[in-house]
Amino acid sequence: MSKKIFTQTAVSSESQARTGVLNTKHGDVQTPIFMPVGTQATVKTMTPEELSSINTQILLSNTYHLYMRPGHELIARAGGLHKFMNWQGPILTDSGGFQVFSLGNLRKITEEGVAFQSHIDGSSHFISPEKAMEIQNHLGSDIMMAFDECIPFPSEHDYVMHSVDRTTRWAKRCLEAHQRPDDQHLFGIIQGGIFHDMRKRSAEGLLDLDFPGYGIGGLSVGEPKENMYDVLDHLIPQMPEEKPRYLMGVGSPDCLIHGVLRGVDMFDCVLPTRIARNGTAMTSIGQVVIKNAKHTEAFEPLDPHCSCYTCKNYTRAYLRHLFKANEILGLRLLTLHNLHFLLDLMNNIRKAIHDDNLVEFSKAFYLDYYGKPLEWD
Repeated sequence: MSKKIFTQTAVSSESQARTGVLNTKHGDVQTPIFMPVGTQATVKTMTPEELSSINTQILLSNTYHLYMRPGHELIARAGGLHKFMNWQGPILTDSGGFQVFSLGNLRKITEEGVAFQSHIDGSSHFISPEKAMEIQNHLGSDIMMAFDECIPFPSEHDYVMHSVDRTTRWAKRCLEAHQRPDDQHLFGIIQGGIFHDMRKRSAEGLLDLDFPGYGIGGLSVGEPKENMYDVLDHLIPQMPEEKPRYLMGVGSPDCLIHGVLRGVDMFDCVLPTRIARNGTAMTSIGQVVIKNAKHTEAFEPLDPHCSCYTCKNYTRAYLRHLFKANEILGLRLLTLHNLHFLLDLMNNIRKAIHDDNLVEFSKAFYLDYYGKPLEWD
């Protein structure tokens, strides 16, 4: 039996939402949680101290990119990923599957693994389930992900079936190759596209392997959001209550709310940092494009209801100036704000679950942010 790492602490009476505590070697994580993405051992433009100041509980780093540069063996010699990047809290590493499979014509899938060419210099590489475990064991992350095939959207049913079965076989090989089960939790990844029977097939195969937690992969890859919510509605009731559920690659406010309402515990996405670098901020009344001319003489905070460093110290006019002048500080200040916004949203969601008024909170947030009602029965 796998090690118990998750304790449910509160349950919503009006949805499938719940709060919980996820135990890791580098600290406990309060769920539901959003994980900022530090692809190459850094959350772009942010220092670890700044991330701590906005109550970041756990970061995500990318196995594929760290394998390509600077290399997992170098990071191991540096004392592991935590020491290398000077982050003391928990870290989750993905398996690299999504990045490898997104290489398109630069990769070839076989039963043994995936042969691919580097996006950096074109050199040839091969990642198998065993190699993915070796890399992540060297990195020393608190949570590792099994090597899977991330199915593109759309995909034919027959292809999805063969892919799901391969992912299950690979998951078993990952378990057998995992060298540090006592201090690194290995999650399986449920695939299956938008097909309910394939999601059920994947879940049954992986649940038999008894991972301590489970990712939900292959969503937010181009399918309509209604398809994603439909998959979650059918899949999550099949997942064990005593284990954490991680919806991979999802981070817009609407998807966070809909995911939590359906029982998801963990999320990650590059969205808040990416749109920040392009000049877009998430605020209590929706997105603000700070480059727009109307902010030229806007001498008020980016979001008067926000308590982050950016909103307490700078105006929209100043932020617009930074972006128009191509100053790096603008990217940093907007990134900090967006991450604070999502982490604060998740904190408020956890409180609403404990107070058992999540649907009321979600409807009010949705109306303020999107200007339309939340559809939830």
